[in-house]
Amino acid sequence: MTENVHELTAGVCLRPAVISDAESFAVALTRSRTYMKRWEPGRPEAYYTAEGQHRRLTGLLADHEAGRAMPWVLADEEDRVVGAVNLGPIERGPFRNARLGYWVDVDRAGRGLATAAVRRVCEDARDRLGLHRVEAGTVVDNAASQRVLAKAGFETIGTAPRYLHIAGTWADHRLFQRILHDGPPER
Repeated sequence: MTENVHELTAGVCLRPAVISDAESFAVALTRSRTYMKRWEPGRPEAYYTAEGQHRRLTGLLADHEAGRAMPWVLADEEDRVVGAVNLGPIERGPFRNARLGYWVDVDRAGRGLATAAVRRVCEDARDRLGLHRVEAGTVVDNAASQRVLAKAGFETIGTAPRYLHIAGTWADHRLFQRILHDGPPER
């Protein structure tokens, strides 16, 4: 495998997102829409189309080129999207921080893929991006996502009332962080 492609389990790898993933993202997100609805913001119908995903990926990849994001795809043996992980916005200087977001296709949930992907992305955040810290948040009743973060070495740092507009309401979130290293920020 190349340096930027990591095997997570037999048949699923983690690799950087590319614009040609748009159609596959649309299929996977549509298939998982009902499953993820209670943890996701409201989305327009166009979000679930190849064109909508092309626009979204264009923005993410522009942020990546500018050093502000790192979008990853979980891809099956036929290179179809079965999940994603994103670091962004990436903040430099003395903070050296990024926010983490992730999801796994409904057909692959509960198999350890999210945990393996989050661990691998945190390693890259430390080793390739030189980040000190990664933060994440979950809706307070998303126990499965909280288990993923705990298994990946995150610690709970608090609760944020009415943090994000999720499933039609301002939802409280549990906040997490993982400290990646305690060395000085790279210049």
